[in-house]
Amino acid sequence: MIVRDRPSGLKMFLLIRGSILPRIFPSLLVNSVVATLVTIAHGDLFNLKITLTTIPFSLIGLPLAIFLGFRNNVAYDRFWEGRKLWGELVQKSRSLSRQCQSLIAYAEPAQASRGLTDARVRMIYRAIAFAHALRQHLRDDAATTGLKNLLLESEWQQIGKSSNKPDFLMMRMGEDLGLCLKEGRIDSCLAAGIDATLSSMTAAAVGCERIKSTPIPFSYTLLLHRTAYLYCFLLPFGLVDSIGFMTPFVVAIVAYTFFGLDALGDEIEEPFGLESNDLPLDTICRTIEINLRESLGDEHVPAPLEPVDYCLM
Repeated sequence: MIVRDRPSGLKMFLLIRGSILPRIFPSLLVNSVVATLVTIAHGDLFNLKITLTTIPFSLIGLPLAIFLGFRNNVAYDRFWEGRKLWGELVQKSRSLSRQCQSLIAYAEPAQASRGLTDARVRMIYRAIAFAHALRQHLRDDAATTGLKNLLLESEWQQIGKSSNKPDFLMMRMGEDLGLCLKEGRIDSCLAAGIDATLSSMTAAAVGCERIKSTPIPFSYTLLLHRTAYLYCFLLPFGLVDSIGFMTPFVVAIVAYTFFGLDALGDEIEEPFGLESNDLPLDTICRTIEINLRESLGDEHVPAPLEPVDYCLM
């Protein structure tokens, strides 16, 4: 995610970092070259004069802009829903830490120094592992090394065999909650509250999986993609007779807008990736880890992640 103040003046037009321009530059360059050649030839193609007016481009351009805007709205809705789900996961993780420490009865307060033999500490560290595992699951990352210090050795050995690591961890959460209930460390009514928090964390994970596994229909995206490119590459033939040498400049501006909207929709449609405009899942997971480790008085609290070249991952 790009994190920076809005630039002003000329700097806004010169920025490359965070712009969609690097992604669309090859198509934009080819389109501008074609427009230049059409201008030089004055619309002649192999001694055949191609005569187009601006009317068809006016008829097509307005609906195309509307549908590109609609698709980008849908893509942003997916992006924003993903951010809300991860925001809920942050809130529920903090609530779980508080509930475990205040509702599960032990002779001593929950401290990181007690280690994973304490069910409260075990559940809180497992909540950290849940966030990291969900991030890896959404990014198709099968690595488990970052989870080793957060889990029991037996759990760490088993999690590598699971196809859905967040679900595996939540099942272990349920087992620990049931164990505390059997040992009389928590009343059944209070246990129901913790179980509701665990269910909310699971619901957030399932919501993220739904976004990842249900893209915008490909045929809709393909139609807009083809139409935008056909429009921009045919546009010089409709403008050259009316605006002459300015044709390449006007075509470049229109193509930048349409190609950019098309590419931006593709980029934010899948919000859990590693692109510059995707959600900063590493940063959110680090926030959860910091909050939960601090709640246990852990001495090994990691530093918050800082933007690199204005980009949070």
